[in-house]
Amino acid sequence: MLENVIIIGSGPAGFTAALYAARANLKPLLFEGNQPGGQLTITTDVENYPGFVNGIMGPDLMNVFREQAKRFGTRALFENIDKVDFSTRPFKLWSGDKKYESNTVILATGASAKLLGLENEQKLMGHGVSACATCDGYFYKDKKVIVVGGGDSAAEEATFLTKFASEVVLVHRRDELRASKIMQDRVFQNPKISLLWNSSIADFMGDVESGGLKSVKVKNTLDGSISDLKCDGAFIAIGHKPNSSIFVDQIELDKSGYVITKSDSTLTSIPGIFAAGDLQDTVYRQAITAAGSGCMAAMDAEKYLESLH
Repeated sequence: MLENVIIIGSGPAGFTAALYAARANLKPLLFEGNQPGGQLTITTDVENYPGFVNGIMGPDLMNVFREQAKRFGTRALFENIDKVDFSTRPFKLWSGDKKYESNTVILATGASAKLLGLENEQKLMGHGVSACATCDGYFYKDKKVIVVGGGDSAAEEATFLTKFASEVVLVHRRDELRASKIMQDRVFQNPKISLLWNSSIADFMGDVESGGLKSVKVKNTLDGSISDLKCDGAFIAIGHKPNSSIFVDQIELDKSGYVITKSDSTLTSIPGIFAAGDLQDTVYRQAITAAGSGCMAAMDAEKYLESLH
């Protein structure tokens, strides 16, 4: 069966694209992928999405998105697309042995925060451990937090967190930051930020039942010694990785793997293929901006389909 529009990804971008495509009577087919709901499913409280005065849990917000998209006729499959062929139209996509074809495809596979890969990291994610200061910083008013990293994103997150936290410790494995000069200056001039050089995180201590993160084990990268550092929150800021591996050699990506879209649109290097959300957004990476670009992608796809007749 030839589809009008296939959407890969089930975060705010994917479901908003589905909602708009469904309301345009395009009968979209959406693939939820490995992490249904995207990054929001690892965010406990979302307080900065408009319309929810008292905030909403990340997974609950994504369920609302899903139900709204389905109400207008979106078909959502809990399947993962693992291969695509965008060289000819109709475009071909595979989930295992199953092949799907569509006249347009909206890519909304998002990006994943790079994590440290420690045992307690996943366990305490959303319970003291976070990969997004703008999402969770508000919960650390007058508390002590650490930020792990040494690049621009770490410097930005540390600076941002000083609006709420009483103390921010920037933990970096080297003895100098990689961040740009202007970001370094902001860090060094902020009285709330202290730096812990030549240090890496060996583990996160605490458990969900007793209120989450209590401290981190810090390893000195020069002599290997381990010490305990008490903190209420830990923000991992070692960058993001776009989930674009299956699109390599299919579509134009930048050197970091983000899908390149044309200015003021969601158009990619291939007519009929559109990209929305964190897969193409290297700047904002918020649920609300992802949703906005999902709306744009659906409208761009509708306009493209009309041009085929």
